[in-house]
Amino acid sequence: ISAQRINTAPVLQSPLLALLSVPTAMTVMRTILLAVAAMAILSTASAAIYNVGEPGGAWDLSTNYGTWASSRNFHPSDQIIFKYSPQAHDVLEVSKADYDSCSTASPIATLNSGNDVVSLTATGTRYFLCGFPGHCAGGMKVKIDVVPSSSSSSPAPASGPSASNAPPPAPVSAATSMEATGFGLAVLLAVASLMA
Repeated sequence: ISAQRINTAPVLQSPLLALLSVPTAMTVMRTILLAVAAMAILSTASAAIYNVGEPGGAWDLSTNYGTWASSRNFHPSDQIIFKYSPQAHDVLEVSKADYDSCSTASPIATLNSGNDVVSLTATGTRYFLCGFPGHCAGGMKVKIDVVPSSSSSSPAPASGPSASNAPPPAPVSAATSMEATGFGLAVLLAVASLMA
C-alpha cells in the first residue's frame, strides 16, 4: 500500500485569475445591468410635452409666440399641445410661404378640438397659425424648430404632419421632462441599492 501525498502548500493565484474571480464577475454583471437600466430610463424620460404659450398664456391673441418658442429647445419625440376655445380659434399647420403670408388656403393639417396634440417626430421647422380671420396677422402663429437631441445620430428632415385631435393623457407643463428624469433617477438609485 502506497501512501498518498497530500499537498498542503498554499495555492498561488495569478493576478489575472484573481481579477476574474466570481465576486468580481458578479460586480461586472451588476454594473452592466445598472448601465442598461440607466440608459433605458433616461431614454424614455427624454421626451418633453409643451403646452403652447404656457406658462403665461395659451393659443390666443395675447401670447408672443416668437418669444415663447425661442426660449425652448424642441427635439424629436417631444409633443406640443395647443389649448384653446374651438369657437374662437383653430390650428393650421402650413408651409413656410403660407406662414410668412398668413395664408390659410392650403393647410397641411387642420386641428380644431381645442386640445390638439402634435408629435414632433423629426428634425426641421414646422409652422402653425390660427385660421380665423385676422388672427394670424394679429400674431397668432408659431414656428417650431425641432433640433437633433444629443442622443440622435442622424437627423431626418421633417415630413408631413404627425398630429391628432386626441386629448393628451393628462394636463402637463414644460416641467414634465424634468419630473420624468427625476423619477427615472430615483428608480435607478433604488435598483442600485438593491444590487449592492
